[in-house]
Amino acid sequence: MTLFDGSFPFYPNTRTPFPFNTTSVVIISVFITVLATFILILPGIRGKGRFFWLLRVVTSLFIGAVILSVNFTRDWEIGRVTANTSYKSFSRAMVNADIGLHIGLAGVNVTLVGNPVNQINETINYNEHFAWPLGADYACIYADSLAKGLPSPILYVAEKFSRHSPCGVHSQYRISGHYTSVTLWLAFCTWLISNMLFSMPILLYGSYMILLTAALLICSLLFFSVARNSPMCTIRFGPASLQTVYGASFWLTLATGLLCFLLGLGVIFLNSVQPEKLKLVFNLSEEGKEEEEEEEEGPAQQPPRDKASSSEQDTLLAPLSEHCKVMVTEL
Repeated sequence: MTLFDGSFPFYPNTRTPFPFNTTSVVIISVFITVLATFILILPGIRGKGRFFWLLRVVTSLFIGAVILSVNFTRDWEIGRVTANTSYKSFSRAMVNADIGLHIGLAGVNVTLVGNPVNQINETINYNEHFAWPLGADYACIYADSLAKGLPSPILYVAEKFSRHSPCGVHSQYRISGHYTSVTLWLAFCTWLISNMLFSMPILLYGSYMILLTAALLICSLLFFSVARNSPMCTIRFGPASLQTVYGASFWLTLATGLLCFLLGLGVIFLNSVQPEKLKLVFNLSEEGKEEEEEEEEGPAQQPPRDKASSSEQDTLLAPLSEHCKVMVTEL
């Protein structure tokens, strides 16, 4: 089989992979824009409540951005291996490449990057996504990949997650990813409710909702761990094998769940021990409002003079004859 214009004639030209998930970038950009808007209005907040207000906004936006973005990321479970492997079918060409596996809630990404990138007159840099949501047909996506003539390492890894593969992990990852996603959406809803409750003088109920958010995040991790603990087929490339571990999204969700748990317990503890301090943190106390009013009045305004003191001064300044008349009258 001969080359034509630097590529095999039966296959289309290689596509340049996109380096990151655009949905996550859009979500993070929206939350950063909201944060910038709140920072712009920060100078208009007076008193001690300025620092606590900024801290609450940053923490709340961080939690919301994590919950929403991890729903679309593809690094809940990752693996990587460097090996010498065949490049494409009907060819004896061997390449040295890094094969990466990125498992998300809605599918799997397989990457292939050559060492170096340019080998056998081709640019070996692939990033292919194979989706498995409940409304998608993984078999059709895999068949389209066969028709496009993707490199053999990508097809080999993707075949391990197909429905008819002897590994049998397709249904486990698909169902666990679905329930994990649903649980994360519920956590996002409880996060919104907790923000509304914290903006009203019912802080205790807001702490209950943030604890419920933490519980839902931990449950989402348990749902995904069910698929992770299932027996996984060995993915071998010669003597090397591809092993997977938990990715950044998993650990970020765990850290956010623990943060929500600590915040909920902290609010409940302060509400029972020092409720006035808690109201000061959430800018709901009378002390904070009085400080804001004093700062608005400024030092230029002096307090009104006492009527009693002015009348006494007038009495002292009266003529001596009038004092004598008063004394005579009393006698």
